[in-house]
Amino acid sequence: MTSETLAVVILAAGRGTRMRSHMPKVLHPVGQRSLLDHVLDAARRLEAGRRIVVLGRDMDAVAALCARHGVETVVQDPPRGTGDAVRAAAVALEGHAGPVLVLYGDTPLLTVDTLAGLLQARQAGGLSLLTFRPPEPGAYGRVLCGPDGQVEAIVEARDATPAQLSVDLCNAGPLAAPAPQLFRLLDGLGDANAQGEVYLTDVVADARAAGLSVHPFEAPADELQGINTRADLAVAEGIFQDRCRAAAMAGGATLVDPATVWFAADTSLGRDVVVEPNVVFGPGVTVEDEVRIKAFCHIEGAHLARGVTVGPFARLRPGTEVAEEARIGNFVEVKAASIGRGAKVNHLSYVGDAVVGAEANLGAGTITCNYDGFAKHRTEIGAGAFIGSNAALVAPVRIGAGALVAAGSTITGDVAEDAMAIARGRQADIPDGAARFRRSRSNTGKES
Repeated sequence: MTSETLAVVILAAGRGTRMRSHMPKVLHPVGQRSLLDHVLDAARRLEAGRRIVVLGRDMDAVAALCARHGVETVVQDPPRGTGDAVRAAAVALEGHAGPVLVLYGDTPLLTVDTLAGLLQARQAGGLSLLTFRPPEPGAYGRVLCGPDGQVEAIVEARDATPAQLSVDLCNAGPLAAPAPQLFRLLDGLGDANAQGEVYLTDVVADARAAGLSVHPFEAPADELQGINTRADLAVAEGIFQDRCRAAAMAGGATLVDPATVWFAADTSLGRDVVVEPNVVFGPGVTVEDEVRIKAFCHIEGAHLARGVTVGPFARLRPGTEVAEEARIGNFVEVKAASIGRGAKVNHLSYVGDAVVGAEANLGAGTITCNYDGFAKHRTEIGAGAFIGSNAALVAPVRIGAGALVAAGSTITGDVAEDAMAIARGRQADIPDGAARFRRSRSNTGKES
C-alpha cells in the first residue's frame, strides 16, 4: 500500500426507523439498485484501494451485499454516533497513510465528479468537507467559514444563533482527510452532548484548533437529497430518473414523453432509439441503435439488437435476446428465449425457454408450453418456420426449419424440416343441426 492509496469508509449502521421497514435503510432501492450499491459503485470508480463499510449488529443482509462487492466490513456495536463509527473502521485501517474519504450509505445521488472534487479540495495535511445549499436549510448544520474561505466550525441548527441560521451553506456529511491526522482527531473526540454520542462533525473544530486547514467543497443540492422516509426515497428516485432521462436523450435516444419512461441504474440505450410513453426498464437491459419500443412495455434482463421493434404492451423478461430487425408485438411475453434475426412474434403470444430461428413467424396466440409442473423444458423453432395462430408447442419439442404448424394445433412431437403438422380434431358439419338445436331449446323452455 502506497502513501497515496485511497481508503473509503462508508457508514451504513443506521436502521432507518423512519422508513417503517424490516429492511435496513441502505438496502432500499433507487433506480432498482440499493442505496448502498450506488455508494459502493462510486467508491469503486474512484479506484479506492480499500473500501470498508461500517455496519450495525445483526445486519446480515447488508454484510452479504458487501461480500458480493468484495468489500470489507466492520461492526459498530453499540452504535455511538458517526465519529465512533469511523473509529471502528480506523482499527481496520491501522497503518494506512493515504487519504480517507468518509461517505454515508444513504447518499446514492453523489456523483464521482463531486467526490473527486472533494478529494482534490484538500491541501497539504488538511481536510476537506462536503457542503451544499439546500432550498430549505432547516435542521441542517450550518458551515461557518472564515475570511480565508476555510471552515471554522459546524454549528447544529438547534444551537445556532439567528445570524448563524441565516447562513445557507450546510454540512453534507462526507469529508476527506489524511489518515494519520483523521485518526488522531478521532482519538480526541468526546461524547459530552445531549445524545451521549461521538460526532464526526466535531473533528472540524478540533482540526482548526490543531492548525489544520479545512476546505469546503460545494456540491449541487440535488446530489445530497436526504433519505430518511419513504417520501424522501420517492424524491431521490425522481431526481435519479430525471438524470437517466437526460443522459439517454443526450446520448441520442428519443423519449417521446420522458416523464413516463423509467430506468434502472444500468439501462443502456443506443443512438436513434425511440421509446414511446409508459415504458419501464428493469435491471440488465441493453438496447442497441435504431430500436423502437412502443408504449406500455416492461423490459428486464434483455438485449435488443439493432433495428428491433417491441410492443406495444410487451413484456420481455430476463434472458431475452432479440436479434436484428426482429419484431415483438402487442401483448407478447418472452422469457429466457432468443428470437432470431427478422423473426416475428406479433400478437398475444408467450415464448419461454425457447430458440426462435431467423425469419420465423409465430402467429397470434402461440404458446410454448415450457413447464410440466416440475421442470422447465426447451422449445426450438427453426429458421423460416411458420406457426399458425393458437398453436400450443408442448416442450421439449423441435420444429424444423421451414416447417408449418397449422392453426389451433397442439404439438407434442418434433416436426421435421419443411413438414406440415396438424394436430387438432377433424371438423364435422351436421346439416340443419343448428336449426334443430334451436327448436329443441325453444320447446323445452316453454312454460307448462
